[in-house]
Formats: sequence, C-alpha cells, structure tokens
Amino acid sequence: MRPSLILAAAALAGLSLGACDRKEPEAAAPTPVRVQKVASRDLASALRYTANIEPDRSVNLAFQVSGYVTSILQRPGADGKPRDVQSGDVVTRGTVLAVVDEQPYRDKVEGATAQLGEANAALAKAAGDYKRATILYKQQSMTAPEYDSYIKEYQTAQSAVAGAKAQLNAADLDLQYCKLTAPLNGVILQRNIEVGGLAAPGAVGFVIADVSQVKAVFGVPAVVLGDVKQGSPMAIATESEPGRRFEGKVTAIAASADSSTRVFQVEVTVPNADGRLKPGMIASLAVAQGQAATGAVAVVPMAAIVRSHSDPKGYAVYLVSGAGDTPKVHLQDVQVGRILGDTIAVTGGLKAGAEVVVYGATLVHDGETVRVIP
Repeated sequence: MRPSLILAAAALAGLSLGACDRKEPEAAAPTPVRVQKVASRDLASALRYTANIEPDRSVNLAFQVSGYVTSILQRPGADGKPRDVQSGDVVTRGTVLAVVDEQPYRDKVEGATAQLGEANAALAKAAGDYKRATILYKQQSMTAPEYDSYIKEYQTAQSAVAGAKAQLNAADLDLQYCKLTAPLNGVILQRNIEVGGLAAPGAVGFVIADVSQVKAVFGVPAVVLGDVKQGSPMAIATESEPGRRFEGKVTAIAASADSSTRVFQVEVTVPNADGRLKPGMIASLAVAQGQAATGAVAVVPMAAIVRSHSDPKGYAVYLVSGAGDTPKVHLQDVQVGRILGDTIAVTGGLKAGAEVVVYGATLVHDGETVRVIP
C-alpha cells in the first residue's frame, strides 16, 4: 500500500475514534421559580392606618399648698375592703380626692381672724376719734395739724382692716387648697401620691381624663392628606371589640407635618358613652384615597416586579403558562400603582387570577422553560 493511502486511512480512523469519544452537551436544568396567582384587592380597604386612642381632654391635678397627705378617697376593693382610689376608677366633678394636713392652715386662719378683729377695733376707735375731731375742728377748737393727724390715723386704721381681710382671705384659700378636688367627670389615669407622703406646691397628685368621647390619633402622608376632610365620618375598630365599628368624625388635621416622620397628624373624635374605648388602646381605620374607593385592582408582591425590556423606565412581570414539566415564562409589561405594604397595585396589563413569578423573577428570561417549586 502506498504511504499516502496509509496516512489517509489513519486520519479517517482518528476522526472516527474522536467522534466516538466526544459526548453530547447536557441540556441546562430549568430555573426553579415560585409562582403565585394575582390577587384582587379593594384599595379603599387596603389603605389602613393604626391609631392611638387618647382621652378627649386630660387634667394634671396638682397641689397648691405643701403638707403631708392625710387621706385619699376610698373605694371598695375586690375583697370588699376600702382601698385608695386608683387608676381606672371613675370620679365625678367636685369629689375630694386627697387632703393634706389642714392644721397649720387652720392656725393661719385663726391668726388672720384675730388680726382682723384687732384691726376692726382700732378702726372703730379711730373712727370715733375722727368724728369728734371733725366736730371740734368745725368749732375751731382744734388746729389743722391736729385734725390732720386724726384723719391720718383713721385712714391707717382703714388700711389695716383691708390688709387683715386680705390675709384672712388668703389663709381661707390655702385651707381650701388642702383638699384636692376633681375638676371634671372622668376616669383617673394616674395617682402619684400616698398617705403620709409630703406634697409640694405644683406636684401632680392625679391625672384625670374625660373619656365620654375619645380621640383616635394617627398620621397620614401628604399624598393622602387631600382625602381627609374636617367633619368627614370615619369608623375605627379595636381588637378588644372584634366585629364592632365605632363611628366618629375627623375633628382636627395638623397644619404641618411632623419633622421626623413627615406625616400629618389627624384626630378622629369618637363618642364613648359606654367607656369601651380606653386611653392607650390601639385602633385601626381605613382611609379611601381618590378613585380607589370605587373599585378593585390586581395586586402582586413587590418581588414579582422587574424592569421592562421595551421601556427602560417601565415595569413588567413574568407570566407562567403551560403545565406539567414544561411550563414557560413570558415577560408582560404592566402599569403599577401605589405600594401597599409588601405588595404593589397593578393598574394595567394584568388580570386577577393570572400566575406570575414571585421567586426567581430576576433569574429567568422571556420564553424560558422553568421548574415550578412549592
């Protein structure tokens, strides 16, 4: 055999062996994704806020005189024995809540009364002297300087009586201040004193609140502020009263936003004749925004939203079609609305009930076969 034929045969054999040794490339495994059906939600019910229940008004009841607390209003306890009035107890206007030691102030009243008696006696004598001096002066039996001295004595006695009366009134007032009296019908929120404790002027003994109506206070961002109007009806709900709605009205809207949270404070006043709403409770309420109150829109998790391929500024989702082992994803452009917690409203391009990729949306490509995982 000629050398050229041998080389050709060897080359063909080598090619055949190489072809036998080469393996076909394995197909890439489908990308695992998690899918979820698109939900429909009424935006009016989605815009929910949390509010704090506060009393309609509260008063810090402070002492105006100093002294040791000798008694506190008594109420029947759970064991039937009297106890000091405490937080949560209802009191009526004019009820004496606490008393400080009155004896020092009674002594002051007695001293001021005695001084007034002495001043009145001095005034009576000065008045008699002035009357006689006037007669003598008219008869020219007394000189003008002598007469002026009687006038001055009489005026001084009058001033002394006025001063004694003022001291007695002040002593009487201090004696009245020994009793701390409820200025309104309400419930006690705090009691800061004990019998035997020393009370000082200005020290708050009780905090009393009027809860015949309460305020639900919450904050809204500027985009929602236009949908909250003074006097508009608004209902609140609490976990303590499941299934019950408490109707109220918007009574106050802050003129400026909070410097730290950038939200505007809104107050909803709610009647509370039965006392079911307690200060410090957490309530929930809904605020309808614009046209959202009239219809429902599709809502998807934030993780489902990706950038559109056709519009760099637009958004899209991956729809899942097909069943079995060969489902595929297709990119669908959408129009998005407001963010609702960890979800977002889709106002166009998507219908409720469609299945979208919510896990792995950034890992797949349009038309790709995927593997749906639970």
